Amino acid sequence: MQPPSLRQQCHTIVSGDRPRTAAEDFADMAAWCSANAVSHDTYGEGVLIEGFQQKIAGLLGFEAGLFTITGTITQVTALRLACDARGSRHVAMHPSAHILKHELANYQLLDHFKALPVGDPMRPWSVDDLRTWPDPLGAILYELPMREIGGQLPAWEQLEAVKAHCRAHDIHLHMDGARLWEAGAGFGRPLAQIAAGFDSVYVSFYKGIGGLGGAMLLGSQKMIDQSRAWVQRQGGNVYRRSPYVVSAAMRFDARLAAMPACFRRTQWLYERLRQHPRLRPNPAAPQSNMLHIHMPIAKERAIELRDRIAAEHGVWLFGGASHAALPGHCYFEWYVGESLLTMPDAQVEQVLAWLSTHPE
Repeated sequence: MQPPSLRQQCHTIVSGDRPRTAAEDFADMAAWCSANAVSHDTYGEGVLIEGFQQKIAGLLGFEAGLFTITGTITQVTALRLACDARGSRHVAMHPSAHILKHELANYQLLDHFKALPVGDPMRPWSVDDLRTWPDPLGAILYELPMREIGGQLPAWEQLEAVKAHCRAHDIHLHMDGARLWEAGAGFGRPLAQIAAGFDSVYVSFYKGIGGLGGAMLLGSQKMIDQSRAWVQRQGGNVYRRSPYVVSAAMRFDARLAAMPACFRRTQWLYERLRQHPRLRPNPAAPQSNMLHIHMPIAKERAIELRDRIAAEHGVWLFGGASHAALPGHCYFEWYVGESLLTMPDAQVEQVLAWLSTHPE
């Protein structure tokens, strides 16, 4: 048996949710299944999964939904179908899109479509950015919020202009809504209003909801029917999806209801950060319940600091750190979830003091 990692030895994890053991997760799932008389699905057919698909589709204002195992399968499927329907294989997306950065060029190697990076890598993009590409577009992907740039959201008017542009030019507008649940609180608008004007939406159930995994594609009934065949072609039609559906469905309502509180806690955190000028948040003002914190030390020094605090105090400050554009600077991500929401104010202040008093 492997010894526990330094992170596993910590009693407090600052970013995200309180860690749970497999035994805790499975016990909670078993109790919920017993209380709700849950039966397994068979290749995606069953009362539980079909009811959950209808629930999420209704919440976001779509005809139908399809629960899938991963967002990686989900998004390329939606965009491929959109391009096929419109006769253009060009898909515009932000340079920080998950498809470009984290999916091993699957869209290209599996011959799904051709990606066109649009906009400034550090800012949400606008309709004006689309005009930099003269090519006819089959689809546009817009991520809400944009995780790789600190959870930024476009201005509401900017997003509405993108929607209007796509309607006027018959371009399929797809949302990477892996963190759409967080965007609702950031925009201060109902989820269905945010999703209105999109032709399809992908959502995740492990990032903000805390499920074991799983995703869903929302769209027209025709698109969902077509997507079901493509998910099967790509090996995503597993025999049982019920473990993933249960872990999401049992937490969904409570987690969604907590998002406004998480956003208020993020606003509070920004006020505390004003007292620590060596810790610079991106974005400059809270837009969702996640952010990047930039520090004037090298990535390697930040990791050393994290590990020292973990060993001495049992507090895990952050996961990975990344090199920033300026030499000798780095940044890391904080997600304001269960941990920061319930952490005593004094303990948060202590964490900020540890980070801001680091040696050069």
